[in-house]
Amino acid sequence: MNALINTHNAVFDWIEHKTADWLLPTLARFAFAATLLFYFWNSGMTKLGDGISGIFTPSLGAYGQIFPKALEAVGYDISKLGLFHRLVVMAGTYAEFVLPLLLVVGFATRLAALGMIGFITVQTLTDLFGHGAIAHAETVGAWFDRFPDSLILDQRLFWLTVLVTLVLRGGGPLSLDRLLSKA
Repeated sequence: MNALINTHNAVFDWIEHKTADWLLPTLARFAFAATLLFYFWNSGMTKLGDGISGIFTPSLGAYGQIFPKALEAVGYDISKLGLFHRLVVMAGTYAEFVLPLLLVVGFATRLAALGMIGFITVQTLTDLFGHGAIAHAETVGAWFDRFPDSLILDQRLFWLTVLVTLVLRGGGPLSLDRLLSKA
């Protein structure tokens, strides 16, 4: 039995040694690009105002997504919200474009992944408390419940697992980080 265990350990130690540094970060970046890149970009697009100047004038929907209760409290009149609200909405909108792009190309990967973790944390808190998802058990979900499809707990655990992998491992060999480190 010891021979079998030793063989098992030797084979998988070799596989880990040969693949962990390049396979995990490359696969994590691919998984992010394949599943979340356009999710965040499409979400960011809903926050832009009309026309070319829309990148500087967030839409009413942007405020509604990020500050639902504050917007409702001022009767959906953006002009009654302060500079803080505008800056947060603009930063959140830009983050939905910039951070995913940085992750996909592998530039400042660890910082971009940390930024996305922060973004997803704020997004989750806004969904739970700002939009009232906390009152809907089917949306929040539960771990260990045999249903893997809740929008909050299940999905975002997978998102965060991919991002934590990138924080710990970096962008991998097919990244701008690696290319620039050799220059």
